[in-house]
Amino acid sequence: MVDLSIVVVSFNAREDLRRCLESLHAAPPARSHEIIVVDNASTDGSADAARRWPGVRVIEAGSNLGFSRGNNVGIRASTGANLLLLNSDTVVPPGAIDTLLSQLDRHPDVAVAGPRLVDGHGRAELSFGKMVGPLAQLRQKQIARGDVEALTRREQYPDWVTGACLLVRRVDADAVGLLDERYFMYLEDVDFCAAIRARGRRILFAPDAGVTHFRGRSAPSRASTWQTYHRSLLAFYRKHHPFWVPWLRLYLMVRRTDR
Repeated sequence: MVDLSIVVVSFNAREDLRRCLESLHAAPPARSHEIIVVDNASTDGSADAARRWPGVRVIEAGSNLGFSRGNNVGIRASTGANLLLLNSDTVVPPGAIDTLLSQLDRHPDVAVAGPRLVDGHGRAELSFGKMVGPLAQLRQKQIARGDVEALTRREQYPDWVTGACLLVRRVDADAVGLLDERYFMYLEDVDFCAAIRARGRRILFAPDAGVTHFRGRSAPSRASTWQTYHRSLLAFYRKHHPFWVPWLRLYLMVRRTDR
């Protein structure tokens, strides 16, 4: 068993995946680790490109499993005591992963840690928040319009951190049955963190660790993204806020006709 398993799910993002793996190879974590790439039936040669990196294990899914199922495939094939879910459209600077791991060492009650994310221009991304719900979503949008730079400089214990770069102890991931595969993409990270918090464990946002996130490089078309997000949102509300499902359906119907 190694200390850390890095799981990267990729779909038609060859250049992003190459850059991500290059960053991991240039400055690997100090602790024992393995890198597993789950390729969701890419048609751009992503799987072959990933195999060129020494020590990278590639699992070809055979079809596009989505984010949750793809990560679960990688987790089940891994051996690490800790798991890092990492988007293919990220670049990891030297020391960032070791800093995240040290946060788990310092906080035995913390199950999940997420770093500060910035985009390709160095602008901070709001990568954590309160539990998703009718009021929380409005509040998150208001927060995003504020001083995100200052907000993301403070260590805090949110309800969730983004799955773009999420470190979790294997024992905690196993205890909640890994990621809920009802979510093809979007909100699986919020749901995952909710399940972990329900067991009395904590989520940590650790700004001392920084990762660059080139958001949305492997996303489908805008219309398809919209539809996928809405399906995930409905699945999330059925599970966590069933009372609000009819109202959410009505809201989404109105939004669809307004587009």
